[in-house]
Amino acid sequence: MMISKIAGFDWDKGNWPKCGKHGVSKEEIESVFAGAPLVFPDEGHSKAEERFKAIGTNDAKRSIFINFTLRQNEDNQTLIRPISARYMHKEEVSNYERS
Repeated sequence: MMISKIAGFDWDKGNWPKCGKHGVSKEEIESVFAGAPLVFPDEGHSKAEERFKAIGTNDAKRSIFINFTLRQNEDNQTLIRPISARYMHKEEVSNYERS
């Protein structure tokens, strides 16, 4: 999937608690997307909507794993809707850096 322009993020009481429960802040999640994350399909988690995985670092260079989908708002702008986020384990970071 090719995304030309992302207008922002879709946060609400449905997705924020699930993302924040692992200690990752909204600002950290957004900073991953401001950088150059690796993004790939997450085909196993939803048949109702297309989902993706992102791996990248926050401003403090800490590696974060994010599941997300894309949504259109009322103005037909594309928003990133994080579904879950967590800091990556040391072994995962090593695998990420090798790839």
